[in-house]
Amino acid sequence: MSETESHHSLKPGTRVDNYLIERRIGGGGFSLVYLAREADGGQQVVIKEYMPHKLACRDSDGLTIRPRDKQASDHFVHGQRLFLQEASTLAKIKHPNIVEVVSFFRANGTVYMVMTYEKGINLQDYIKRHNGNLSEKFIRTVFPPLLDGLKLLHSQGLLHLDIKPGNIYIRSGGNPVLLDFGAVHHMRQTRQYQTAQVITRGFAPVEQNLQGGYVGPWSDIYAIGATMRTCIDGNSPPAAEERRLEDPMKPAVAAFRKNYSRALLAAIDWAMEVDPLMRPQNVDELLEAMNKEDEPEPAPPSDSVLGRIASSLPWSRG
Repeated sequence: MSETESHHSLKPGTRVDNYLIERRIGGGGFSLVYLAREADGGQQVVIKEYMPHKLACRDSDGLTIRPRDKQASDHFVHGQRLFLQEASTLAKIKHPNIVEVVSFFRANGTVYMVMTYEKGINLQDYIKRHNGNLSEKFIRTVFPPLLDGLKLLHSQGLLHLDIKPGNIYIRSGGNPVLLDFGAVHHMRQTRQYQTAQVITRGFAPVEQNLQGGYVGPWSDIYAIGATMRTCIDGNSPPAAEERRLEDPMKPAVAAFRKNYSRALLAAIDWAMEVDPLMRPQNVDELLEAMNKEDEPEPAPPSDSVLGRIASSLPWSRG
């Protein structure tokens, strides 16, 4: 953590509502994420603090967050309202593969979201440890439950918009959980106050990079496809913007055909179509493609068939 980032963060031991901050564990352009502990019960939780760095700063008291200037104030207040609205919606979503929001509240001039603390291994670290090459069995164990949770999220009118290996934890037995809803976005929400997008190179689809781009369930599906491909390849895919101009990425069905089923690889390629209209439009379409039975490779023609074909060609006749 840089000195500047440290200055923005709550210090260890700080009390916020009924929680004691232990340390900062993450964050991005719009929020800071802490590991904390209940002051009474001692149970560990994760707390996300609304802190848009471009719009706000922390006062000298080390607690209070305020808009940087009058011009930023409207955007800051609007962002707070959306953060609370989304926290309220997420708190109602109960799914074993989506991190649980247990409470949310206002304090220190901003808003906070409290989530369960999940123990496990980060998928990004797991991929790095194995240099990719994760088995088809692993992928088919981890991703259908994640997609089921994502389907529930979409049914509530929400998009995650930052799915990537670093936001997926693998619990005991390969049971996954989708984390970090810092970029969560209402499908029909106006974007006039959204001063910046959460963009993770290689996992964000092209429409997230475009001003006024039309995001939807297909945007999360691109990120899921890119995450599955990273499990195989070991490296993040090229940025969507690069792929739109001249795609340097070899299709998965050609690059990895020796070790994975065609159905899985074709589903990954479909999910990662650059054009949003060419992708699966919802989770069910992607799951159906993943579960499609592989068509057998056509058998090569026998010598006798080749002979009959050759004898029928005009130049083979005497």
